[in-house]
Amino acid sequence: MNNQEKLEQGEKMSRRRFLKLLSGVGVVGATGTLSGCLVKEETVAGKGWLPNQYQKPSSWPVQVRGRVPIDPDSPSLVRDDQKCILCGQCLEVCEKVQSVFGYYELPIKDDFVCVNCGQCTLWCPTSAISEKSEIQKVKDAINDPNKVVFVQTAPSTRVGLGEEFGLPAGTWVQGQQVAALRRVGFDKVFDTNFTADLTIMEEGSELVKRITNKEVTPQITSCCPGWVKFCEYYYSDLLDHLSSAKSPQQMFGAVLKTYYAKKNNVDPEKIFSVSIMPCTAKKFEKERPEFNSAGQYWKNKNIRDVDASLTTRELAVLIKENDIDLTKLPEENYDPMMGAGSGAGLIFGNTGGVMEAAVRSAYFLITEQKAPEALFKLAPIRGLEGIKEATLNVPGVGDVKVAVVHGLNNARIVMDEVRAGKSPYHFIEIMACPGGCISGGGQPRTSVPPSDEVRKQRIATMYNKDASYVLRESHENPEIKKLYQDFLEQPLSHIAHDLLHTKYTERKGNLKAKKLV
Repeated sequence: MNNQEKLEQGEKMSRRRFLKLLSGVGVVGATGTLSGCLVKEETVAGKGWLPNQYQKPSSWPVQVRGRVPIDPDSPSLVRDDQKCILCGQCLEVCEKVQSVFGYYELPIKDDFVCVNCGQCTLWCPTSAISEKSEIQKVKDAINDPNKVVFVQTAPSTRVGLGEEFGLPAGTWVQGQQVAALRRVGFDKVFDTNFTADLTIMEEGSELVKRITNKEVTPQITSCCPGWVKFCEYYYSDLLDHLSSAKSPQQMFGAVLKTYYAKKNNVDPEKIFSVSIMPCTAKKFEKERPEFNSAGQYWKNKNIRDVDASLTTRELAVLIKENDIDLTKLPEENYDPMMGAGSGAGLIFGNTGGVMEAAVRSAYFLITEQKAPEALFKLAPIRGLEGIKEATLNVPGVGDVKVAVVHGLNNARIVMDEVRAGKSPYHFIEIMACPGGCISGGGQPRTSVPPSDEVRKQRIATMYNKDASYVLRESHENPEIKKLYQDFLEQPLSHIAHDLLHTKYTERKGNLKAKKLV
């Protein structure tokens, strides 16, 4: 019986069998199959054995190259050893694109150096590495009569989820996603764009304060937990540059269990807060011990801001388990009070989106005038170039220099300039994942290969939707205005600081960073 016949009879694939099967096929046959996979883009990493991964044609030699270490207690990632073929693709992305693996001296003690970004889950050709599932945890909460289960959906999920149901890359499924979540059993469906707008209000106000008071600059965004953890490992001496504003996910959880609970007379202990995210690092973020602001507000240590986080892929599984055909659902709207978001909040999902959203509102906060039209399509910081920059002239302030970075290897370049005191910027956006959240570690695996084409389609949909919105500035969101009027008072207020801001953890003691030549 040959290998193919064994597989057809359902024999379980193992690492040894996979390698034996490849050697039986032969390098020539594999080359003939793959040589047509040419995408005219720049190489993004080293010489791997999956040519698509580097957007170049190549042969497919059978090699055993190793794998990244994964913490068995990681809240974000798991590995199925039966599926792992030791191909080294996880090593490639972690070292060449994210510059995490191998950037520290050995031995490492008491830690698995990982920023939880999940890019390894996208590059793994056998799906041996995946997110740590919280589907059962969510299902148990939905079936618990003593729980009210609320869910928030991140911007990028609505341009990725459709791919899991056979729709073209970048298809807009916001309304169908809301409908599906209600049919799955969630009591309320809210929009993370609401707290993306809230993040802009707090982060933008912080930026204005830093610039006008000549405080520490550049200010650097802090809404990406993979980037934040990377900074805590490798640039802990520069943590005061990070905005103290929490991410939209964490702001949502804190506001949901305080403001929303009070307004609607819901016992916060009964609220089970779920997020749908394009990101595996969000699972790590929600577990950080400092993210229990609602618990501190109510003086109840059992109340966490966010109780569970599902990736886009996990949501697809949950929908399919309930025999729901996403493509045939009617479009439905988010629930009110925490369901309104602006176009500025929506484009958080793209690299450059946070910066573009921030400058629209920062311009208004400084000048009390509507931002000029050019700031609603800030071309210099759009696109997939690794490091982008722009200079904005703001009346009363002068030129404000900004930069946008995606991919942690690119972040190193910019952060080394900051460390050397050579950075010309006032404000920097950094996202861990190439392309930003639209190709986060929890998105459908159609993001690679060919990676950039899918990223571009998702990004284009987000910008097109932003352009179609009437509400395109975070400070104009009526639900945000009411939140400040009824509860938070004003940006950077005492209560806003308690619920929406945080401090960071120095992790430099966990590793000895290599000195790079």
